[in-house]
Amino acid sequence: MEKVTIQSSRTIQTRLVLPPDTNHLNTIFGGKVLAFIDEIAALTAMKHAKSAVVTASIDSVDFLSSAKVGDSLILESFVTYTGTSSMEVYVKVTAHDLIENEEKLTTESFLTMVAVNEEGRPVPVPKVYPETEEERQLHMTAPSRKRNREKRAAIR
Repeated sequence: MEKVTIQSSRTIQTRLVLPPDTNHLNTIFGGKVLAFIDEIAALTAMKHAKSAVVTASIDSVDFLSSAKVGDSLILESFVTYTGTSSMEVYVKVTAHDLIENEEKLTTESFLTMVAVNEEGRPVPVPKVYPETEEERQLHMTAPSRKRNREKRAAIR
């Protein structure tokens, strides 16, 4: 199977934080951010696999800072590593205060998505290769994250 660039799966979405998306502190609900993360990860994985995908796991979510009403959220994701049918997808979320023109990283997450056919059975996906320093770092550290996922699964 062919190898494709990590860049070819890169997906970017922008969302506006509205009052219904927030808690009593006027900051976005973590669950809302998780839904955005799962959606963009699925889009990214489908773009890479050219097939339907399912979420196998949300491996980690680090909430680093919050976004408030009126901020735009910029979600960026790409496939960092692949197995036979699985893909590790990295998602980072940045809040942009449009009035002050200030940006801050709010969330980082790794998810595992699996490409499936119409019957829901796993299908092969192309391998990836990194080009930028960020991509190389995430690609190089992916096997360690995969081992951690496998250890967690073995405990169940």
